Amino acid sequence: MVNRTPDGTASVGDGAADRGYSFQVDLRGIVDLLSHHLYSSPRVYVRELLQNAVDAVTARQQLDPLAPTAIRIIVDASGLRIVDPGIGLTESDVHRFLATIGRSSKHDDIEGARREFLGQFGIGLLACFTVAETIRVVTRSAAESGAAPVEWCAAADGTYALRRLELEECPEPGTTVFLTPRVGAESWFTPGRVVELVRDYGSLLRYQVTVEWDGVGLRATDGPPEWRRTYASAAQRRAALFEYGERTLGFTPLDMIDLDVEAAGVSGVAYVLSQPGNPAESSAHRVYLKGMLLGDAVRGLLPDWAFFVRCVIDTDTLRPTAAREGLYEDERLAIVREALGDRIHHWLTEIATEQPERLTAFLSVHALGVKAMARHSIDLLRIMLPHLLFETTDGRVPLTEFARRHPMIRVTTTVEEFRQVAATAAAQGVGVVNGGYTYDAELVAQLPRIVPDVTVAKLDADAVTAALDTVDPSDELALAPVLAAARAALEPLDCDVILRAFHPISVPALYLDSRDARNDRTRADTALDADELWTEILGAMQTTAPRAQLVLNHHCAVVRGLRRIADPVFAMTAVESLYGQALLMTHRPLRPADTALLNRAFGEFLSWATQRAVGGGAAEG
Repeated sequence: MVNRTPDGTASVGDGAADRGYSFQVDLRGIVDLLSHHLYSSPRVYVRELLQNAVDAVTARQQLDPLAPTAIRIIVDASGLRIVDPGIGLTESDVHRFLATIGRSSKHDDIEGARREFLGQFGIGLLACFTVAETIRVVTRSAAESGAAPVEWCAAADGTYALRRLELEECPEPGTTVFLTPRVGAESWFTPGRVVELVRDYGSLLRYQVTVEWDGVGLRATDGPPEWRRTYASAAQRRAALFEYGERTLGFTPLDMIDLDVEAAGVSGVAYVLSQPGNPAESSAHRVYLKGMLLGDAVRGLLPDWAFFVRCVIDTDTLRPTAAREGLYEDERLAIVREALGDRIHHWLTEIATEQPERLTAFLSVHALGVKAMARHSIDLLRIMLPHLLFETTDGRVPLTEFARRHPMIRVTTTVEEFRQVAATAAAQGVGVVNGGYTYDAELVAQLPRIVPDVTVAKLDADAVTAALDTVDPSDELALAPVLAAARAALEPLDCDVILRAFHPISVPALYLDSRDARNDRTRADTALDADELWTEILGAMQTTAPRAQLVLNHHCAVVRGLRRIADPVFAMTAVESLYGQALLMTHRPLRPADTALLNRAFGEFLSWATQRAVGGGAAEG
């Protein structure tokens, strides 16, 4: 048997040594844990009071549909009280539900109607101890008309008292909860703060809730949600929902999506952000549970790809966490998440085929979100592909248009790689798509599933080199000494030198390499500074990847003029300068050896220019 001790703890009574024992429970500690650590803010005390009142009224409605439903909250100098004409409690109910942590009245006689009730955990009233020194409950049962009313008084130290009342002291069924403020928590009981919290949490409740103070009464509930109301026209409804979204979420929506998914028990509106969203951050939504606000930053409601919308929804199927500030991750939530994702998918498909102007406005901000969705749906990709722009050697164009001109499409893996070859590839008629942006490479890879005659392959240095024109043997022979000197100069940098003719002629040299070649150079650079063990390990990782290439452009007068430089040292400086310029065009970070080469070449040219200026041209030649 459990005994209650003077300090508020419960312990097991006398028993034989071979019997089991129960843990001692420090009620003060439990109250502190639940009221100060389970809930994120004291403001939830209003939500828990409303929840209990609404559930009590709902339970009585099942017994008597004609029973009153209005809930009153009165604020005065003594604190706050909330009055509901609900089902009420008997003396035994008070012991079971108010004085037993973890038990909810919704678990018992009304289990079959769980969908109608807000509370499930039986610990909500303890949230009031975040702001209250004492909680007093006066209640009379509507289910047992002959049962005496009771008064239950609880203190923040974990103790409580109970006494029976005369019928005259509580003439009508229902419950009144009195809160006395804690020292330092008086600000939570001001009329303005209470009205603000009641409106925030309970504006969508189906029962009327009024807040009263100093002879003033203010209705805090608004009735049905905006999206469930009747409007004279679709345009009027759309305008009202836009205004509601801006007022509720704090931004002007770009567009809106109805989320009436009756089969999933969810209704509401998804508002499209007017600024690009962050795909790395899951969106946060305003979620109501049977008309009661669960939270205004609830995550996990939508698929990760739907980061471009913020939702306001009401649901009667999803389960809240114990703190009632988030959604419990279970199969039910997974089903709802998929259903809402399908609804957004359907909206995009619909405006793409019927309202292209809305789609254009949407894609101007959220093309990235559509690309994220299209990775998982070939049907959506097929619909969206003519509208999505990709960076290519033909400019920013839809892939469908690009594929008509380039049956063979090459894709770069990085933005830098695309910039390295874009001008030359465009001049040579090679079709290249920049796959360095988020999702683009994945979508281009799926293009043959939609346009069967198209081939997609990763861009490599050999493909670019093959597209360049070879040089007449006599011209290459004339530059043979230059090419030999250039190869010798760049050998330490693991770079070959070849001669080709290509456009634009303003580009004197092109630096080409592959990811494997870059990785092998990184390995070699790391091995230079490593100890013996790591040098051996890194040496074992050496590959036979093709080396980088410096492609000199014979169409460029600068390259053809290299053969006229008689000074071999200065000729090497010229080659190093071309190498440095080509390397800078790749927009990649420079290795220490490359930086040293550029500095040396720049210094040589400055020295040469200085000598010409001082010597009056003596250094010419």
